[in-house]
Amino acid sequence: MSFSANVKEEISRHWSQARHCQIAELAALTGFCGCITIDGRGCYGIKFHTENKAVARKVFTLLKKTFNIEGNISIRRNMEKHSTSYSVIVSRHEEALRILQAVKMIDEYQNGFERVRAMNPIVTRQPCCRRAFLRGAFLAAGSMSDPNKSYHFEIVCGASEMAARVQELMCGFSMDAKIVKRKKTYVVYLKEGEQIVDMLNIMEAHISLMELENVRIIKEMRNTVNRKVNCETANINKTVSAAVKQVEDITYLRDTIGLEKLPEGLEDMALARLSHPDATLKELGELVSPPVGKSGVNHRLRKIGEMADKIRKSQGGLL
Repeated sequence: MSFSANVKEEISRHWSQARHCQIAELAALTGFCGCITIDGRGCYGIKFHTENKAVARKVFTLLKKTFNIEGNISIRRNMEKHSTSYSVIVSRHEEALRILQAVKMIDEYQNGFERVRAMNPIVTRQPCCRRAFLRGAFLAAGSMSDPNKSYHFEIVCGASEMAARVQELMCGFSMDAKIVKRKKTYVVYLKEGEQIVDMLNIMEAHISLMELENVRIIKEMRNTVNRKVNCETANINKTVSAAVKQVEDITYLRDTIGLEKLPEGLEDMALARLSHPDATLKELGELVSPPVGKSGVNHRLRKIGEMADKIRKSQGGLL
């Protein structure tokens, strides 16, 4: 399974002990993957539709344990798309009415067949209920990218009002949730790995949280190693380029004026560089007598370069 499916599987098995949290989670599931019907006699019905078996199982369990209602399960397989969809149906008016009253949606729609989108803030008054609601929202309409590839968490909402409410709930837990319009839907999303870890904690997906943290640690270690390697490679390239230029300058001076014309300190350094083109500044300093430090070596080599450039210029050469 994908990482997103694993998260849903984990939180689908999480059970809130408080009834008000169970109602909050069911309110989210009703709002995001539920539909209500009102027939010609004014009787209510509810249909929960999902392509995730774990979500269907959670809806069925919530109905049974919270309301002692046993929904009817319908399974449909699409052979062309190799997909399966699940429906949990509450067809009895009295049972649907009890659910809609509990999740505070009873007065939202009165006519025809509508997709439920509204939510009543009453069901998320307490922090634990807000956690439960976000858990249900992710189960019904959320997804996550593979953290090995990128960090992305989102909940797809059918209306801007619902997206704004989900964003408000997430930001209430110090999340920096954003909203983007995608075709006819509104997507509430997070992009930062640290915030997604916090979001998993909010939804109480602790096993998935640890898996994501392990991925983040490995990626951070890999990035640190890559930065060090890149830095060392850059330093080596810089050192090699400087050494090549120094050898070119010394060879030019040798072929034009002769190294014996150089001051004694510069002559010794020029001979040391020619005989040890791969040596570091520290190693070059130890080759001359008396030994000199890195700054002294650098100073002498810079003087040699300036002399070579001066002679080139005086002879009409290119710098």
